[in-house]
Amino acid sequence: MQPRALTDAAPSVFWLDRSTRPPERDPLRGDTTADLVVVGAGYTGLWAALQSLEDDPSRSVMVVEAGTVGGQASGRNGGFCSASLTHGLPNGVDRFPDEVDVLQQLGEANLDGIEATIRRHGIDCSFERVGGLTVATEPWQLDDLDELAKLDAGHGVQSAVLDAADTRARIDSPRFIGGLLTSGATEALVDPARLAWGIASAVEKLGGTIHEATPMEGIERSGASLVVRTPHGSVRCGAVVLATNAFPSPVRKIRRLVAPVYDHVLMTEPLSAGQRTAIGWEGREGLSDSTNLFHYSRLTDDGRILWGGYDAVYHYGNRIDPSLEQRDVTHHLLAEQFFDVFPQLDGLRFTHRWGGVIDTCTRFAVTFGTAFDGRVSYAVGYTGLGVGASRFGGRVALDLLFEPDAETLALDFVSKGPLPFPPEPVRWLGVSLTRRELERADRNEGRRGLWLRLLDRLGLGFDS
Repeated sequence: MQPRALTDAAPSVFWLDRSTRPPERDPLRGDTTADLVVVGAGYTGLWAALQSLEDDPSRSVMVVEAGTVGGQASGRNGGFCSASLTHGLPNGVDRFPDEVDVLQQLGEANLDGIEATIRRHGIDCSFERVGGLTVATEPWQLDDLDELAKLDAGHGVQSAVLDAADTRARIDSPRFIGGLLTSGATEALVDPARLAWGIASAVEKLGGTIHEATPMEGIERSGASLVVRTPHGSVRCGAVVLATNAFPSPVRKIRRLVAPVYDHVLMTEPLSAGQRTAIGWEGREGLSDSTNLFHYSRLTDDGRILWGGYDAVYHYGNRIDPSLEQRDVTHHLLAEQFFDVFPQLDGLRFTHRWGGVIDTCTRFAVTFGTAFDGRVSYAVGYTGLGVGASRFGGRVALDLLFEPDAETLALDFVSKGPLPFPPEPVRWLGVSLTRRELERADRNEGRRGLWLRLLDRLGLGFDS
């Protein structure tokens, strides 16, 4: 245990805790109109707004956000920007075997599109195509990495298996006994908050309007139009994109499809030159381990290490509350695990500790749908890998409204949704049991017990 390392850690999000954070935007006051209203100023909503304005500059677009731009999952994550739309290739092969190669191509084109948009609009968000490194920390995981490399090769993904020496030559830890290196063609890093702020700025430069501190209170029909109601005003519009992530939605189907899970993160102080030498990490790859309850880690621009994952927590009744973002037992466990992986960094301190809500669904990848006779669309359920996939999610949400003949809408990935979560208390019991059994599998050389095997047979298993 390293409690002293957390003594000075601020209970706030590192990415959002900056003097360069843009000033807050005014809330909506009064009644107005727009062609398109986007609810939610996270990645999905911002990408939908930006792409809509680029598609049709004459379309008036308004974004309403209950909090601040990028203030929830989009500004709290690790900044891993993956080409995968399916939460990893194994999950895609399991669930969409007939479409996985097309989805892989769409995902790589989507990642290219993100980079091109960043350059076109001059968004300063430290986008880096540094690739990824998945490490084995137990012997049984080495076979899994070999299998994943074969799967990658069969679907055109560039990766290479590394032995212990080559893995530790890239990032040195006594726990690392092998790795799988993935190229920058499919894996990038980004500063998540600055990406959200940059997309929002681009939306406004193209004529879009963003109102913060403007929660949606409801949607209702009004003749041929829709009306989005907020506390101090309303917007009459022709179409709505719901980009509400894990937060409650007026569309009941979304509530059944999505469960909010809290993920927790630590950020260190900047490493000294000696500490950087001790761990290497010259390639700046995004790092994760290959356990079921996995950790993820990366370097920042100023030489800090972000460390998160492992102890995802679901609270009974889909509970979401700011008080749940700070969880001492989880942050102390993460600190202990960090120094177990990097004992040579003993004495390093954490400057920030935080948590945030992930929108998970039973297929562990984004799902789509419509409501109000096709005038409302949504994209939710990214399960923690939405930094890249959210641009595609925003694209599909727009196509559902304005481009009914778009080729992507014919994909099963888009047209067929996941099984809904059961109601409480079965929902809480199922999520809790699954998490416990995943932890047990990690202790038992990856062997999956009866419950996990049942989920696998039902098409609900998760191992990516």
